[in-house]
Amino acid sequence: MPAAQRSEPVPPGPQDAPSTSDQVETDVDWSALPAPVGARLVELAADALGTMAQVDVPATLRPVAKFAPAKRAKLGSRRLLTALAQQPAFRAAVLEWAREHRPDALDQDGADPVTAAAAATLLGSSDAVRRVDSIARQAGDARLRADRDAALARADRLAEELRRVRAELADALAVAERISGEREAELDKLRGRLRDQGVRVRAAGEDAAAARAEQAAALRRAAAELAAAVAERDRERERAEHERRRADRAEADAEAARQAAREARAADEVRLALLIDTMAGAVTGLRRELALGDNPRTGPRPADLVRGAYRAEGGPGRVEDPAALDRLLALPSVHLLVDGYNVTKTGYGELTLSDQRDRLVNQLGALAARTGAEVTAVFDGAGVVAVPIAAPRGVRVLFSEPGVLADDVIRALVAAEPEGRPVVVVTSDRAVAESVRRRGAHPVPSSVLLARFGRV
Repeated sequence: MPAAQRSEPVPPGPQDAPSTSDQVETDVDWSALPAPVGARLVELAADALGTMAQVDVPATLRPVAKFAPAKRAKLGSRRLLTALAQQPAFRAAVLEWAREHRPDALDQDGADPVTAAAAATLLGSSDAVRRVDSIARQAGDARLRADRDAALARADRLAEELRRVRAELADALAVAERISGEREAELDKLRGRLRDQGVRVRAAGEDAAAARAEQAAALRRAAAELAAAVAERDRERERAEHERRRADRAEADAEAARQAAREARAADEVRLALLIDTMAGAVTGLRRELALGDNPRTGPRPADLVRGAYRAEGGPGRVEDPAALDRLLALPSVHLLVDGYNVTKTGYGELTLSDQRDRLVNQLGALAARTGAEVTAVFDGAGVVAVPIAAPRGVRVLFSEPGVLADDVIRALVAAEPEGRPVVVVTSDRAVAESVRRRGAHPVPSSVLLARFGRV
């Protein structure tokens, strides 16, 4: 609302204004107002506060003015009473609002003494103190009467409770006397039985002592017999265990001997079969060569018949081209040994080890199917995570054991073959190639086998 239109509080009229000599504003003790009078004044102040302009609201009451109307009187009662007592302007504004909106609240001659006392206090009437004191006395009398009535009711309840407790106590005493008599008679009976039981207990104790002595003697005899039996049993067990261990050792030695004999016999049979196959292939080749005997170029040269000199015979040489490798793979019962990672890292080292193995094994499977050669691929076993589940037909895949190099496995495979069987070892490792060549195998560089794969 603009300042020009804001209504100012209207001072009390001549009929309501107290005389200066009455000192009304200081006669009423606002801090000791009876609760009903204070509540009526707070109610009027809260309703009036809701209609005031913001600039007219005292600073102490601005937080209260923000409350909902239903909560304003309840939550701000202390501040509203303090403002009414200490701020005449606010009290005048509340009075003006009450004249306009609640004239019934200013009726000092009505039947309600609380309304009359609140109106006298707000108007500052000369009899305000008397009216407030009257309400305070009435409230005190009412409180005293309520306290008296409550005390009388409590005394009646206590008297009734005392009568009930006395009656229950009398009943309990009667029951206790009856039970005491019954228990005394029962106690006499128990004393008689106890005397009889005492006699029997003493007799039983004597019998039990004799029985315990006899039992102790029997237990000592049984313990001695048991100790002797246990000692004999332990000796028998030791003898039986010794005999069993001897029998187990003898059986293990016999089984090991039988196994060694079977393995030796199987190895000899395999070596003999391979040697026979090699000799058969050599004989077949010799027969083919002899069938070409009419060709004069196959016969001995004059220089071959000169006496006094001999031809230097060397071991197998290195194979340097795929055609020479094909000639070797065409030999009867030929065994092709492949240094796996040496070949894969030469040809496709950018792949993972698992992919390298798979690719080489598949290529060797195709080569074995074309040539009929026995093929064995050897890989280092260290760090192998995934081993191929099944190799192609005709290809044997081996992994070196922990601490063993694939090179040593290849050397052992060459040494295991019978003399005379053609063995081809594919590796670019010079040390491996030289060692297998000394044992009669044909070393082939990895690049030659990769070139041979390119022709498949």
